[in-house]
Amino acid sequence: MKKVKLFAVLGVALSAAIFIAADHVDAPGVAGSSADIADFYAFEPTTGSSNTVFIVDVQSNVLPDLTYGAFDEDVLVEINIDLDGDLVEDRVIQAIPRDGMMYFFGPFSPESTGLNSEVNTDSALGMVEISSATAITSTTSNGVSLFAGPRQDAFYFDFVRFNEVIAPSPEDNSGFNVPGTDTFDGANTLSIAMEIPNSLLGTPTAQNVLGIPVYKAWVTTNRKQ
Repeated sequence: MKKVKLFAVLGVALSAAIFIAADHVDAPGVAGSSADIADFYAFEPTTGSSNTVFIVDVQSNVLPDLTYGAFDEDVLVEINIDLDGDLVEDRVIQAIPRDGMMYFFGPFSPESTGLNSEVNTDSALGMVEISSATAITSTTSNGVSLFAGPRQDAFYFDFVRFNEVIAPSPEDNSGFNVPGTDTFDGANTLSIAMEIPNSLLGTPTAQNVLGIPVYKAWVTTNRKQ
């Protein structure tokens, strides 16, 4: 198994297929950095689909009136997938940018688990040109669809009104506004997205509270040492 460069974990976000995790206040060590994880989504594209979609958003403060943010070539993004419910990764998918392209590796079974990772170049999955204003997607011969680039932040939150509700002033104590104002409207995030056949991920034996088999997944950002 050929590997290159050692990366150490900086940030973590958790999810499970069908469920969504949102995190716009990350750990102090990575908040506001190129390794900051904003959101992680894992879901079926349609009910009963034989595919799973994974979306990783980083750098949630990319505003449209500024130059688009750039993926950091020293940051390796890893999607970790637990099949048996022991919360240890059984399969790993890696994504790392180079010269305007996003390269994907996996899914593979890691030789070791924990806080350090190396790019597994023997398990090339595919690559896609990093988009700018126009979205570019790529589909591999084994049915994996790939995307990397800026997208509007999907996180909807009336942050100003929220603060007014929890700390109302004598002049304004009327509670929430309906429908509210999206503080993040017009803000961008950098997204890494893939739709992948479940046959490449493996069969999960872990179950959710409803007794439905699910992939338990989390994403990490790892900086080159």
